[in-house]
Amino acid sequence: MLRIAVQSKGRLFEDTMALLSEAGIKVPSSKRTLLVESPNFPIEVLYLRDDDIPQCVATGVADLGLVGQNEFEERGEEADVVRPLGFSKCRLSLAIPKVVAYPGVRWFEGKKIATSYPNILRRFLKANKVNADVHVITGSVEISPGIGLADCIFDIVSSGSTLVSNNLSEVEVVMKSEALLIATKGLSQEKKAILDELLFRIEAVKQAEDKKYVMMNVPTEALDDICRVLPGTKAPTVMPLATEGWSSVHTVIDEKTFWDRIAKLKELGAQGILVMPIEKMIL
Repeated sequence: MLRIAVQSKGRLFEDTMALLSEAGIKVPSSKRTLLVESPNFPIEVLYLRDDDIPQCVATGVADLGLVGQNEFEERGEEADVVRPLGFSKCRLSLAIPKVVAYPGVRWFEGKKIATSYPNILRRFLKANKVNADVHVITGSVEISPGIGLADCIFDIVSSGSTLVSNNLSEVEVVMKSEALLIATKGLSQEKKAILDELLFRIEAVKQAEDKKYVMMNVPTEALDDICRVLPGTKAPTVMPLATEGWSSVHTVIDEKTFWDRIAKLKELGAQGILVMPIEKMIL
């Protein structure tokens, strides 16, 4: 059995639970129990604070962990990155008061910077040869300049609305972050086999993201042109219809190119276009 550490609350917790559910792994919901076992997959879930997960995995208390890249790099623990997961995306940025004109990174020379991520910040300052006073605080970092605790901040930014509400401007993106699946070093062969099955399921879920399954009726004479518009995972599926001169085409389209491709298909004579979501995709 694998023990996997996940954040006990917040957006990363919600995204993690959604991923496990999509992968067909049931996890009993409990706000009081810190360790729960899945009834249909050989894992147990350990709920922790996000900043405790890297150490928990590095020391072998948990075999796997789902943690933000920002926390993993800040803690600097020895663990293997198994896979980026593509959700819970954010960035770590430097922000200064809106009223200040920002001339460049040298502005931070001699300034007091409030942050909960001192290690990442110090590496950035060192790389840019900037000497600044790093003031470590937890909690509401963004209020620090407003109450005179610091000149500026280094913190997580998602939408940027929190910065706006505190009259701050984001001026330097130091790193981009997303959820990572990490593993303790030296997993046994038995646990590696469970991890492989977990990764297989995760991959099937991730492959289906932002993709649509499309079926349409097309003039057979236009098949070559339509197939050039619609490259599938390998090639579109083409089947003859009962009506002579017409064929049915099935394929998968990325969401980001969907409307452009549909417009071209209509120009080439496609009719009866049916679009469906994809839950899982195994290549």
